[in-house]
Amino acid sequence: METMKKTEHETDYRVEKDSIGSKDIPESVYYGVQSLRAAENFHITGLNMHPEIINSLAFIKKAAAITNCEIGLLDKKKACAIVQACDEIISGKFHSDFIVDPIQGGAGTSLNMNANEVIANRAIEILGGQKGDYQIVHPNDHVNCSQSTNDVIPTAGKMTSLRLLQNLKKELLRLHKTLCKKAEEFDHVIKMGRTQMQDAVPIRLGQEFRAYSVAIMRDIRRMDIAMEEMRTLNMGGTAVGTGINADEAYVKRIVPNLCKISDMEFVQAFDLIDATQNLDPFVSVSGSLKACAVTLSKIANDLRLMSSGPKAGFHEINLPAKQNGSSIMPGKVNPVIPEVVNQVAFNIIGNDVTITMAAEAGQLELNAFEPIVFYCLFQSIDTLAYAVQTFVDNCVSGITANETRCRYLVENSVGIITAVCPYIGYQKAADIAKKALQTGESVRSLILKETQLSEKELEQILDPVHMTEPGHLLSTSARM
Repeated sequence: METMKKTEHETDYRVEKDSIGSKDIPESVYYGVQSLRAAENFHITGLNMHPEIINSLAFIKKAAAITNCEIGLLDKKKACAIVQACDEIISGKFHSDFIVDPIQGGAGTSLNMNANEVIANRAIEILGGQKGDYQIVHPNDHVNCSQSTNDVIPTAGKMTSLRLLQNLKKELLRLHKTLCKKAEEFDHVIKMGRTQMQDAVPIRLGQEFRAYSVAIMRDIRRMDIAMEEMRTLNMGGTAVGTGINADEAYVKRIVPNLCKISDMEFVQAFDLIDATQNLDPFVSVSGSLKACAVTLSKIANDLRLMSSGPKAGFHEINLPAKQNGSSIMPGKVNPVIPEVVNQVAFNIIGNDVTITMAAEAGQLELNAFEPIVFYCLFQSIDTLAYAVQTFVDNCVSGITANETRCRYLVENSVGIITAVCPYIGYQKAADIAKKALQTGESVRSLILKETQLSEKELEQILDPVHMTEPGHLLSTSARM
């Protein structure tokens, strides 16, 4: 390490060298020359690295230090300092020293070296040295011992995905529970079912909400299956999966040690070359997120339709009023929560395309595009969790039904004629439906007038439960 120097502004700097040359590094910071070069090269998003992947890297570096110490590749003094530095990062310290952009060239080498440098410099301090004195603890030789960017970064991505997905799953389970409650609450509310935006046959509002809950649970189960793919790691594979520069004992111990210190369940890939080459597990997770986003967006669309109006639309349900809907139209209230759910879904679908293309674009022994995969995937998981959270708290839990309006639309729709078809025949039913539309006379009165069905029989046939569940047809002389 070269001597300290000051600039004209009297700021202390240290000089660090790499294979490119030398750079002045502010003495107060914990990152080093390679991190600074990356920060200068990649002004892409302007965003900070996700805190969870920073923590994941610290867990990995901690596990590696423990393992290297166990097998005699790292002395205990250095290992303990590295472990302490990692623990401090996991506790939330030094996150501001992770300065590289989430989207970066180099397959994540910049992020890996950022972690190596921060941990090394903090470990140097712990051992009584000055930051930048890499003879004490070296970013590559000690912090990165037995590792490569190519096994560290995908492992960090999987650890981070699992942690974020657990939070998303918690929110989805809350949504499922809320939808189930609404299904019970609305089970007695008869309304008009619609297919292709046209009147179809009656359905109960509770049945619609129960169907939503079933779809959400299916999304949760699909996500659970995809999450299992995140538990297979290529740690120990180093550069291309062959394990070069990694001791056999390290390869055997690194994943169990990582499981122990992170309190997470992982397994080592049986083929480390495959696990290093391919990113399809991330595509699988992204696909489950996309499917869930599609489900949520469809539900949001339905709620916007059913609440439309209130005077010139369906107005079958009321959504909680959350804010003024217009700067020019007084009293207008918009369905802003379903709208934001829609927009999050659109973005997740776009992210899935990016993740798919990035995974496909890998060549030979490595995929260089993990940074964009992680950026899009973490954003999809986070935004979906936040969208579900506000959907539950600010929309679904407060929905009420307009029972009178729902029943009015049923009783004045020609859709109820379908329930009478088995008794009067399709053609007669079609004729009555057409006449009702032309004259405005109710289907009920036309049936009584033009068929042999009695008032009592018609009441039974058009009973809300009878029309919305399979059951026994009436025995009547008028039946076809």
